[in-house]
Amino acid sequence: MPIREPLDDHSLDQIFREARTYNGYLDKAVSEQQLHAIWELMKMGPTSANQLPARMIWCLSDDGRERLAGHASEGNADKVRNAPAAVIIGMDENFHEHLPDLFPHADAKSWFEGDLEKRKESAFRNSSLQGAYFIIAARALGLDTGPMSGFDAEAVNADFFGDTPHFKANFISTLGYGDPETLFERSPRPAFDRFNSVL
Repeated sequence: MPIREPLDDHSLDQIFREARTYNGYLDKAVSEQQLHAIWELMKMGPTSANQLPARMIWCLSDDGRERLAGHASEGNADKVRNAPAAVIIGMDENFHEHLPDLFPHADAKSWFEGDLEKRKESAFRNSSLQGAYFIIAARALGLDTGPMSGFDAEAVNADFFGDTPHFKANFISTLGYGDPETLFERSPRPAFDRFNSVL
């Protein structure tokens, strides 16, 4: 396999340097096909033992977003309500049931069987990774996101995951074509030496 070249500056700008967390969106719809395209990219990101614990509920309809907005904090409800799309990034605390299929190289299911706390920790860590992959995939496909943690997780779990109580909400996000008029000035991003060490 040839050595890969770095992405060009335009791509890096789109995914990282010029990408922002949006508070509002242009009046342009997001299609179900785009949701599939996001998933097809984000599922390729690494998770421990290929756990893939994220369980996504995509709210494309007005009714779906209104339901979700009803569980968001006062500052976030209108963001969810007025976005073209929103998504709940959930996690399956029984992800281990799928490991015989997803990680056939070893008996990985046995690593987690009978240990709910271990599964909770792993589901949270790896679904958080998948949530980050969702953001990167959306940006790579020309969309913008507004991830947030200001919501009533227990209410979301009861409303959206009531039939699958082993699914739990991790965080939520809006999705669409960001409106630059809704942006705040970018918060500081420190230089390497402030938060990094090399041994």
